[in-house]
Amino acid sequence: MSDPTPVIDDLREESEELDALVARLSPEQWALATPAPGWTVAHQIAHLAWTDRSALLAVTDEDGFRALVEKALAAPGTFVDEGAEAGAALPPADLLADWRRGRAALDSALRQAPPGARFPWYGPPMGAASMATARLMETWAHGLDVAGALGVSRSATDRLRHVARLGVRTRDYAFLNRGITPPAEEFRVELVSPSGATWAYGPEDAAQRVTGPALDFCLLTTQRAHRADLALRAEGADADRWLDIAQAFAGPPGPGRPPGGAGPGSGGDVTGGAGPGTDADVTGGAGPGTDPAAGTASGSDRAGRAPGGDAR
Repeated sequence: MSDPTPVIDDLREESEELDALVARLSPEQWALATPAPGWTVAHQIAHLAWTDRSALLAVTDEDGFRALVEKALAAPGTFVDEGAEAGAALPPADLLADWRRGRAALDSALRQAPPGARFPWYGPPMGAASMATARLMETWAHGLDVAGALGVSRSATDRLRHVARLGVRTRDYAFLNRGITPPAEEFRVELVSPSGATWAYGPEDAAQRVTGPALDFCLLTTQRAHRADLALRAEGADADRWLDIAQAFAGPPGPGRPPGGAGPGSGGDVTGGAGPGTDADVTGGAGPGTDPAAGTASGSDRAGRAPGGDAR
């Protein structure tokens, strides 16, 4: 059983960094279009606030959350967008206050969760560490959308280790989501972190290997940058194929970004969520046993939506 405190701390830091970016925006800046079609800066923050409330409900009111899931299943094509639209219609100051209240309440609830507690989600139940990891992934991703709209750059941090780990653990899901039988053998993934450390997953002697910058891997697995624009290398046919279909969020496969798209902080859409059911404690590194995705109620790029994985 992992201690959720470190990832909860990282989630708080990621959220505060994004908060600082939007806190002094003008009404006109809140209305700027982001890389996700149809979504403004306000939609991005409204979506984060909405998903934080969903997560808080899952942690504190299981029956209430299950009722929310029923609503999502009744309107799978519009449920996520409706939440974003409602929040985006608020005055910016009210929207920002709503997001702050929700994430503070979720932070407190996750820290007070009993050890080993499991919470319902849009898929298998999750522990506190997994819930925080999913929220961090989405906060980072939508933060890049916001930065892209504003034309500013955000520095990558080693908080990306949580996003990278989800990308690795969703390998099998990426294959299954396209109707492809996942490879039986484990992969080796070696990533260079923003601080220069090496993050390694899978057996050292694996024939199928992926190497490169951790930031690029996170951009790829969230389908917010095209492989051709990233410095990732695959060895082995299966590893090569994985990089073409990698998807760390639930829902239908999205089209991703076209080659030559903008990178982080300049329009690269990396939205988060990553899909129902990911648990930081599931078995499997980059191989069999990987759980289908990180859990949020939405997920990322805009082409196709499902409760638990909006491919926005």
